[in-house]
Amino acid sequence: MEMISDILLAAGALGAAVYCIVLAARLKRFNNLQNGMGGAVAVLSAQVDDMTKTLQQAQRAAVTSSVNLATLTERAEEVAKRLELMLASMHDLPESEAQPQAGDVAKAPEAAVPETPPASVPEPAKESPAPVFLSNRTQRLEAAE
Repeated sequence: MEMISDILLAAGALGAAVYCIVLAARLKRFNNLQNGMGGAVAVLSAQVDDMTKTLQQAQRAAVTSSVNLATLTERAEEVAKRLELMLASMHDLPESEAQPQAGDVAKAPEAAVPETPPASVPEPAKESPAPVFLSNRTQRLEAAE
């Protein structure tokens, strides 16, 4: 009977050893950094680090933008108050007839210019047309002469 128990004990130990070898091989494949689960965990860990850095940069940019927006809003409110004050002061000014209207300005120069008969103005001598490539400065110099 002892011999049978020893044989069963050895067979059990041998089975446990084979089972441990198989598990060790599976664990090596599972933890392989190139194509196993270990590689996936390593890649995900690197991506989490990158995302954390990006999130921190975005938070800093958001804080900066918030501060800039607050200062611009304050400036806009101050300018709006000044504009309202200016507009209110414009309503207090009396309207006078001495101020020229837009239509009056266009009529005033026409009445001031005396008409001269066209016969009294001598006709300029006909010259050849100026070349197109002359600059405006050259044309003004020629006209002044």
